[in-house]
Amino acid sequence: MKNPNDIIGINKSSTKTAKAVNSAMTSPIIQENLVSKVNELTLNSSFSPRLSIQNPVIEKEKSKPLNYKNYKSVIERIIAFQDISSVEDFYHKIYSIILENVDSNFFAIGLYKEQSNCINLMLQDKLENVYSTKFFMRDTSNPVIQVFNSHKPMFVCKQDYLKLFYYKNCSTAIFPLMSANKCIGVFIIEEPNAQQNATIYALIAKYIALVTDNLQLMEKSKEFVNTDNLTLLYNHRGFQEILSNEIKRSETNKQELSIIMMDINNITKINREQGHAKGDEVIKLVAEKIRQNIRENDVAGRYGGDELAIILPNTSCDRAKYLAEYLTYSLSCCFIDGIGPIKVSVGVATYPDCSDDKEKLLILAEQAMYISKAKGYKDGMSAIISSKDFNFWDNVALQSYAEVVAKRHSQLGVNFEDELISKFHNEDNMTESRIWEIATSLAGAIDAKDTYTKGHSTSVSKYSEALARAINLPEKEINRIMLGALLHDVGKIGIPENVLKKEGPLSDEEWAIMKQHPVIGVDKVLQPNVSLRDLIPIVKYHHERIDGRGYPEGLYGNEIPLAAKIVAIADTYHALTSDRPYRNGMSIEQAISILEEGAGTQWDADLVRSFIQIAPSLGI
Repeated sequence: MKNPNDIIGINKSSTKTAKAVNSAMTSPIIQENLVSKVNELTLNSSFSPRLSIQNPVIEKEKSKPLNYKNYKSVIERIIAFQDISSVEDFYHKIYSIILENVDSNFFAIGLYKEQSNCINLMLQDKLENVYSTKFFMRDTSNPVIQVFNSHKPMFVCKQDYLKLFYYKNCSTAIFPLMSANKCIGVFIIEEPNAQQNATIYALIAKYIALVTDNLQLMEKSKEFVNTDNLTLLYNHRGFQEILSNEIKRSETNKQELSIIMMDINNITKINREQGHAKGDEVIKLVAEKIRQNIRENDVAGRYGGDELAIILPNTSCDRAKYLAEYLTYSLSCCFIDGIGPIKVSVGVATYPDCSDDKEKLLILAEQAMYISKAKGYKDGMSAIISSKDFNFWDNVALQSYAEVVAKRHSQLGVNFEDELISKFHNEDNMTESRIWEIATSLAGAIDAKDTYTKGHSTSVSKYSEALARAINLPEKEINRIMLGALLHDVGKIGIPENVLKKEGPLSDEEWAIMKQHPVIGVDKVLQPNVSLRDLIPIVKYHHERIDGRGYPEGLYGNEIPLAAKIVAIADTYHALTSDRPYRNGMSIEQAISILEEGAGTQWDADLVRSFIQIAPSLGI
C-alpha cells in the first residue's frame, strides 16, 4: 500500500503545530549576540548571471536594492518582536515583514528534521499562499542541500529546484541558518538584487537562526513534561493542549481538522495472560509505527491506557480515513511472538463537520472507535469508522455511546445528554420496536453514568416483567410495565454526578436534588414525546410508599398506580443485590428479608409476597 506521505507533494497547508512556549526570545542578550555576529559574516562571492523575471501570476516592477531606510525598518521591526509564543508565530511575523518591505514574490524558511533526514520547507508568497515541501539530504544536487552542507549562501538564477512552475526564471538567494556553529536550516528569498543586499539578508538569517534554535530548545523542554514515558508520544495533557490550539487555528483559517482514535485490541487479555511487559511491548510498537507514518504537521498522543490518538490539521475525513487505513495495514504486517499481527479499532471525527466543540469531537471519535470494535474485521483489516458513517440511533452506535459515557462521564456535562434527548424527540419513525430500541439505549446511557449500576435498568425491567406475569396481568400491560421500568431512572440524566456517585449517605441538600429525578424524567423525556406519555405514572411514582412517606407527591396506599408499585419492588431488589462503592451486594435471602420487613409500609404487601415466591428463580 502506498505511503500517504508520498502522494502529498507540494500543497497548501497550515504551518506546524503551535506549542505554547516562553516568549523571552527578544531579550537584549540575543540582540547583542546578533549585532556582534554581523561583522563576522562571510558571503560566497560566486554569483550566476540573473535572467529577467517573467511571472504569469504576479507582474513585478523592476527590483531595486534596499535603501538604508528600508534596511533600518526591516531590522528594527524584526528585532522589536514581542510575545513570541512559538516558532510558527515567529515565522508568521517574519514572513509579513519581509514581504511588506522587500520587492520579492516569495520568501521561505526550511528547517532540518533529523528523524526524516530532510529539510521541511514552508514558502509564502505575496498573495499569502502557503506551500510546503521537503528536500531529502541524499539529493546533493539540490541547491538547498548544498547550502545546508557548505554553510555558505548561494545565488541561483532559476527556481526549478523549488518546483514552483508558475514562478519562472526567478532569481533566488539561499542563506544557511547558523546557530552555535551548527546549521539548522535555510532561508530563501526571491529577489534579483539579493547579492547587493546580501549583508542585510545574512543579518536576518542569523537572527532567524538564533531565535529558532532557542524556541526549539524551549519547546523540547516543554515536550518532555508533556511526553508519555512509555510511548514517547504526547501524554493526555499535552495532547489536549495541542488539540485546543489546533482547533482555534482551524477556526481562524477556516480549515478542517480530523482526529484518529485507535484502540489496541485484546491488550487486557495480553496483560493478563502474558504479563504487562508484553502489553507494553505492543503499545510501544504501535506508537513507533504511528511516529513513522504520520505527516510532519500531525501530532500523536497516548490518550488512554491502550488508546492512541492523532491530530491531523487541515485534513478532511476522507484523507484521515486513508491515513488510518495505511496505519492499520502497517500494523497488520507486524507479528509479535505469542500474539501474532497487531489489530486495532479505529474511529475518526472531523472538525467542524462533526462538531466544533473539542470535547464532543473527542467523544464522537471514541464512539466511532467502539463501533469499529463492534464491527470487527473484514478481509483481515480493521473497520475504519468515522462519526459520519453511522446513524446515531443505530443500536450499535447507541451502545457505543453508552460505553463512552461510562468511561468519560466526568468530562461530560448535561449539554451532551440534552443533545441525546433532543435527538430522541426528533425521531420520526416511532414504531413500537423503535421505541424499545431507543429506550434501551437511553437506559444504557443513564446507567453508564455510574459504573456501579451498569445494567440496572435492564435488570429492573426483567424483574418487573416477572412480577407482572406472576400476578397474571394482560400482555399489553406487561409490555408497558417493562418499558416503564426500563426508563424508570431516566430523570437521573439531569442529576449532577457528584450527587449521583457519592459514596455513603447523601446530605439533606443532596437528597433533595436526588428526589427530583422522577419529575425530571417526566418533564424532560416522557411529556414531550406523545408515544411515551402512558409511562408517566410508572416513572413519576415508582418512589412512592404505601405509608405516604415517599416522593415526589407523597401518595398513599391505592393512590399509587399498580405498575409503579411493581417497579418499586423490582428496583429495590436489584439495588439490594448489586454491589455498591460502600458495600457488597446482598444475598437473595438478605434482600427478601428486607422486602418482608417493609411489606405494608414501604411496598404493597401482596406484591411483596408474590415477588418473594419468584425471587430465587431470578438470580442475582
